[in-house]
Amino acid sequence: GMNTSKSETVKEHPLKPSRRSMPCLAQSQTHPQSLSKHSSFLQPNRVQPQPLSAGTSTAAVDVVSERAKVVETLENNLLKLSNTEYGDPFLDVGKDKDTYTDDSEHGNYDARTDQSLLIQNKLTRQKTEPRTKSSLKSDAMASSGLFFKDGKKRIDYILVYKKSSPQVEKRSTFEKNLRAEGLMLEREPAITNSDIMFVKIHCPWETLCKYAERMNIRMPFRKKCYYTDWRSKTMGSLQRNLRELKSWLPRNPMKLDKEALPDLEETDCYTAPFSRARIHHFTINNKDSFFSNSTRSRIVHHVLQRTKYEDGKSKMGINRLLNNGTYEAAFPPHEGSHKSRHPIKTHGAQNHRHLLYERWARWGMWYKYQPLDLIRRYFGEKIGLYFAWLGWYTGMLIPAALVGLFVFLYGLFTMDSSQVSKEICEANETIMCPMCERNCTLQKLNESCIYAKVTHLFDNGGTVFFAIFMAIWATVFLEFWKRRRAVLTYDWDLIDWEDEEEELRPQFEAKYSQVERVNPITGKPEPFQPFPDKLSRLMVSVSGIFFMISLVLTAVFAVVVYRLVAMEQFASFKWYFIKKYWQFATSGTGVCINFMIIMSLNVVYEKVAYLLTDLEHPRTESEWENSFALKMFLFQFVNLNSSIFYIAFFLGRFAGRPGKYNKLFNRWRLEECHPSGCLIDLCLQMGVIMVLKQMWNNFMELGYPLLQNWWSRRKMKRRGQSMENKISLPQWEKDWNLQPMNLHGLMDEYLEMVLQFGFTTIFVAAFPLAPLLALLNNIIEIRLDAYKFVTQWRRPMPARATDIGIWYGILEGIGVLAVITNAFVIAITSDYIPRFVYAYKYGPCTDQGYRQEKCLKGYVNSSLSVFDLSELGMGYTGYCRYRDYRAPPWSSTPYEFTLQFWHVLAARLAFIIVFEHLVFGIKSFIAYLIPDIPKDLCDRMRREKYLVQEMMYEAELEHLQRERKKNGKQYHHEWP
Repeated sequence: GMNTSKSETVKEHPLKPSRRSMPCLAQSQTHPQSLSKHSSFLQPNRVQPQPLSAGTSTAAVDVVSERAKVVETLENNLLKLSNTEYGDPFLDVGKDKDTYTDDSEHGNYDARTDQSLLIQNKLTRQKTEPRTKSSLKSDAMASSGLFFKDGKKRIDYILVYKKSSPQVEKRSTFEKNLRAEGLMLEREPAITNSDIMFVKIHCPWETLCKYAERMNIRMPFRKKCYYTDWRSKTMGSLQRNLRELKSWLPRNPMKLDKEALPDLEETDCYTAPFSRARIHHFTINNKDSFFSNSTRSRIVHHVLQRTKYEDGKSKMGINRLLNNGTYEAAFPPHEGSHKSRHPIKTHGAQNHRHLLYERWARWGMWYKYQPLDLIRRYFGEKIGLYFAWLGWYTGMLIPAALVGLFVFLYGLFTMDSSQVSKEICEANETIMCPMCERNCTLQKLNESCIYAKVTHLFDNGGTVFFAIFMAIWATVFLEFWKRRRAVLTYDWDLIDWEDEEEELRPQFEAKYSQVERVNPITGKPEPFQPFPDKLSRLMVSVSGIFFMISLVLTAVFAVVVYRLVAMEQFASFKWYFIKKYWQFATSGTGVCINFMIIMSLNVVYEKVAYLLTDLEHPRTESEWENSFALKMFLFQFVNLNSSIFYIAFFLGRFAGRPGKYNKLFNRWRLEECHPSGCLIDLCLQMGVIMVLKQMWNNFMELGYPLLQNWWSRRKMKRRGQSMENKISLPQWEKDWNLQPMNLHGLMDEYLEMVLQFGFTTIFVAAFPLAPLLALLNNIIEIRLDAYKFVTQWRRPMPARATDIGIWYGILEGIGVLAVITNAFVIAITSDYIPRFVYAYKYGPCTDQGYRQEKCLKGYVNSSLSVFDLSELGMGYTGYCRYRDYRAPPWSSTPYEFTLQFWHVLAARLAFIIVFEHLVFGIKSFIAYLIPDIPKDLCDRMRREKYLVQEMMYEAELEHLQRERKKNGKQYHHEWP
């Protein structure tokens, strides 16, 4: 894939031997020396033993003997338990067992703090002067805007308000209550706007500890060690040879340099919910950096959401104060500037934002994996998962794009040898019936030679194979994403994380404050929405959705009418070029008008979706987001694809026949397909909409915020601010001038990608280049989004999540729809089935059982029916041809359907049924074959669970042992 998690940014796979094997005993003082001792994190008053020197056999023997003394007094079965399949790691250290830790474990873990990660090991780069402590401190002070005025207290959150705001009482009560909760506040006026006031918030150590315990935040307490002894025995010789071969190969250019990124070591530690009672068991070296910046911001946000500003049950939380205008904004500050005067290679990164910009958001990094661990550390797990999914999707598009390109090239190389297009290009005697009522001249069949050749690019033998391939690809993509997600949630320590009980939306509380019911989870009374009320609101919302969808279909109908009117106008146009290619001109202008309608309706939709979602009164914020996301997806999906569905399945199907055409409002004759089929219209529609939409989206995503930020900087200059002042603006003021992350967070980003996923899978049989266009767009999209998050937006609240939410279900739904539409496109829109039937039943190779291009000799003649021109009454005589399977005018039943028509129809229906069953069968089988969690990850999780249980059991035994010694009492033998 195009992204990487810990396995690339931090270390090799945990179960592979690292390049620097180190015994696990080289640990810091805060680490217990063995698994049995490790359990001491459960005992508050335990005195930690001194660290043992790594590698010395005497030290190892001491450990064994010390443990033996304890074990003698315990039941023998505990010893057996710890010497199971894997063996107890610490009993055999003296035997030079193949123990190892990760690459990063050559230093003392405790010394690695949030800031020290950024001070790279200079020896690996050019020899530069080492930076002294004083220079580091002055650097920190220089990056003004990260600390209080005393230069010591780190700013964890910023609140912004206007002095002219009338809500003074609420604000002063709120801030007084924040101080009572243990937060420290400092006010500072803005430099550029005298009406703006900033409130800087710092969370001291005691408050951090209190809320970390309350929020069950998991913190590292012990380094993970991995043992390869059992693993290397089970590894076959082939795997070992492959590994050796891999080490000789040149380095993967897509991987980020180890030197380029700091080791984010906290991901290699066992974690436990933070507890003040057992604080000495956590790896704390520096209190200022034990909690990372994003964790500190999360804790402060938690406090802000739960602090009251007035007496009353629901009068609390920063969200309400932002809604009623007490505060203008609330955001965690960025960690300094994303640019530096010094190159990163020689001087290292100034801060994590600078590091993210240099190693992720710059355009020069477009071919590199993403540093997911760093993204997660800076922006939180929710945004980290979005970029992990986007990178995974982009990586999975590579094989799809290559196969699509291959199918397209196959069409390109076989274009001239195609029997069908050859016959069309050579048919200079065949006269086609006029395609419009007035002003249309009779055309010869060979005039549509170019159309026939272009159609062959997309409608050839490879199309069916590619449609099956893409249906299977969609399943494989989703199944492997599940595995990827499992690895990420394990690496990011989200396995045991449960969504906190969400707070109710203020609008919900205000509406239903009269009716109360006890919450089954918290046991507290809360507002409740009665079922009849919920149902009636849902019915109104659903009818609103249907109304909007019918509006889209009306717009599509309007474009159809436009095409019918334009068709006649272009056919009699005075410019020869347009007159000759009037069908192409009609399609092209129709697509452009359609695109403009789509984009303008999207704006209307967003407003309507907002209204309908608010009307439903969802209970929590995540319910609101899911409801809104589903509406926006339905609207936009129908909006984008309805015209494509019309062209694929309805265009030219109901036109009638010469002499008996069906007319719209008895005025305009319905459109027909040209002799080589309707697929070229479908390709044009898809190509134009896909390319234009991607260009528009990219402009709106980057160009719009850039323009807004430029305008706000220009306004500042107008107020008489010189450039010197601008440079010395504190960080919080720079952040205030950036754009806030849009209201629904990542919804717009996901929506854009999910709609694109629909484009690449639903009509892929008609447009095999769609995955290639999507891939090129996504490579730009990743860096665009990265650039936007790092440089153009304020830092978002680091939120947690374990998956991509409602979008996974939507993607699965698109995968199912794609199989059905591709079956219909191949059977109904393309000429694959009529050619197939002709080759086997009517062509020169009838009943011979093989099919080549020569078997299609005479196919074009057999697919065109004959019409008597004199019946038109336009002064023409003779016969013309049209696309259909009807009897000639001289037969006993003129213009009735022939037997071949019914053969083709039966074959089309049979193909749809066989194709769908076959592909759904393969999809289900593949989904069954691929487990959701990788086996080695399952083993690691079960191993860890077992080790932690053993630690706790031994800790309990030791605790009882001490109690016995202290009290001198004899316990029952069965429980020592």
